[in-house]
Amino acid sequence: MKIGIVGLPNVGKSTIFNALTKAGAESANYPFCTIDPNVGVVSVPDKRLAVLEKMYNSKKVIPTTIEFVDIAGLVRGASKGEGLGNKFLSHIREVDAIAHVVRCFEDDNVVHVDGKIDPIDDLETINLELILADMEMLDRRMEKTKKLAKSSAVEKANMALMEKLHEVLEAGKMPNESDFSADDWLYIDSLQLISTKPVLYIANVSEDDLLEDNEMVKRLRTTVLDNHSGEHKEIIKISAKIEEEIAQFDEAEKKEFLADMGLEASGLDQVISAGYKLLGLITFLTAGPQEIRAWTVTEGTKAPQAAGKIHTDIERGFIRAEITAFDQLVEAGSDVKAKELGITRIEGKEYIMKDGDVTYFRFNV
Repeated sequence: MKIGIVGLPNVGKSTIFNALTKAGAESANYPFCTIDPNVGVVSVPDKRLAVLEKMYNSKKVIPTTIEFVDIAGLVRGASKGEGLGNKFLSHIREVDAIAHVVRCFEDDNVVHVDGKIDPIDDLETINLELILADMEMLDRRMEKTKKLAKSSAVEKANMALMEKLHEVLEAGKMPNESDFSADDWLYIDSLQLISTKPVLYIANVSEDDLLEDNEMVKRLRTTVLDNHSGEHKEIIKISAKIEEEIAQFDEAEKKEFLADMGLEASGLDQVISAGYKLLGLITFLTAGPQEIRAWTVTEGTKAPQAAGKIHTDIERGFIRAEITAFDQLVEAGSDVKAKELGITRIEGKEYIMKDGDVTYFRFNV
């Protein structure tokens, strides 16, 4: 999973990126300090791995990962080359989802690129730039398709779909599920439009506003919920300053600190959880004395395709999958006992993977 972090300059975007990834991207109180997209890879916390490690006495544990891409602060006119320009918009096309950081805190020491703090204005500025960038890309694509549409029924249908899509964007709207059919979306997804990507909104607040929403967060929630219909959105609240502190702690200190703050989860844990929900992802596990490993697939993935995440040969030569639900495996105490109790199931090519499936694939190539 690759998440692109976007936002106006000085909203705390790079600070949050640093805290999430401990990658040390430059952070400064002026626009455009992030000149190239910074990339950080983060292990996905999963308590099940430690349990399996102990059960199997494994030599190593390999968690699944998320890649965060910190993209330079966008400003009004970015799609036309303002600030660092639309070079950075191209990086967003490569990600699976967008984490949009919105400033919801007051601080006279941190300048705002527009001279005032208004999360709704900020939201609209970013969305407008993403829409304009997509319209520009669609214009180029339509110009090429226009000639082909004269002799191809398929391209004629694609042209009509792009024209409808262009109209939606021109009205200042982000395209959503209700605007188009499932068949339409198969083609739209191939266009890699930024405005159609799932969005996670991160409200960056002060430490004092972590437990209760301030007025800016309330307005942000209302605006997002009212104007962005569909399932492709999540809103979470993070304090960049607190995340910086947490990033320095070990697990025990982190747990104690969060408890003292009255928080159930760190910002990183919230982002990962929201990202999985947003993209419809689940984790299956493989276990043995050599290694314990977590693998990420989308909901609805069948066993052979899940096997292909490990190696294409396993998918190609798939015979069956031996599946034990994690909770049942723990209850049994071992894989041997799970088989004796009939908890371990033999599943075929049509089996749809579930989160927490502890899996052994049998194959022959």
